[in-house]
Amino acid sequence: MALPEIRLLQAANTLAEELNFSRAAGRLRLTQPALSKQIYELEGQLDLRLFERNHQAVDLTNAGRAFVEEAREAILHVERAVTVAKATLNGADETLNIGKSPYGDPYLVSTLLSIRLPLFPGLSVKLWSNYSNVLTHDVITGTLDLALVTGVPETPKLSFLHVADDPFYIAMAQDDDLAENREIRMDAMHNRNWILLGKHANPHLYEMIHRVASDQGIRISDTHHVMSPEEASELIRERKGLAFLPRYAAWRIARDGITMRPLAEDRLRLVTSLAVRADSKSRSVTEYVKALGRKLASAQHSVQGRLPLNG
Repeated sequence: MALPEIRLLQAANTLAEELNFSRAAGRLRLTQPALSKQIYELEGQLDLRLFERNHQAVDLTNAGRAFVEEAREAILHVERAVTVAKATLNGADETLNIGKSPYGDPYLVSTLLSIRLPLFPGLSVKLWSNYSNVLTHDVITGTLDLALVTGVPETPKLSFLHVADDPFYIAMAQDDDLAENREIRMDAMHNRNWILLGKHANPHLYEMIHRVASDQGIRISDTHHVMSPEEASELIRERKGLAFLPRYAAWRIARDGITMRPLAEDRLRLVTSLAVRADSKSRSVTEYVKALGRKLASAQHSVQGRLPLNG
């Protein structure tokens, strides 16, 4: 059986993400009939029905779900192959594919990009942005060489270099009574509207927030789910909501009547780490991790050295 073309894999993957022919076609810059034709062509080649569809909805079959999960990996590997080839053409000896979260601290990202390895003068770095749980999966499967991830559980498949440990920040209206506090306790948020990044963004942190609230007997009046901090800002204004966000994400919307305070809850810390496959044998990856550790340690030492000493 001939292998499907990459365009057909991309069509199936995009439709699986959108579950809507019109939106998927728009992302692929195709007409809806052209996308339908590609899906039928793919199903014909595979002799499998990947999608159930009617006039109102599209859904994956069990076979389609399994196929798309593997096809997504194939697409990522092809994209990586193209990136590496172009980097080689431009004089790079090796390319490191590094993942980052769109809500991560820009300082850590810029520090990553500033690293130079004397043993690899032609090293090229390619950044890929995604949610932390997706990034860890991509490191495990080898799609990424390493990734800056936040709030992911330990796993024997990965090694972690911890680079930051921060609290959640609660974004709220400036005239909210809670804004009078320098930090926010969970019990002070009882019976309020909570705004959370969707569970798919970070299942581990999402579950932890609800678990801590349940353990403390805290009732949530209503929970709103958002895809971005900017969406949270409207709910803060309209519903008097309290948004759980990483520091940088909260800072992005802390204006025009919105402020932010750190959450005082030891069980809900945002630990950011550089994740690497535990069985990685790549010397460039090893040297890169060591260089990042040294650079961050040096930066921390410099900051502490400038702090006034108390007698």
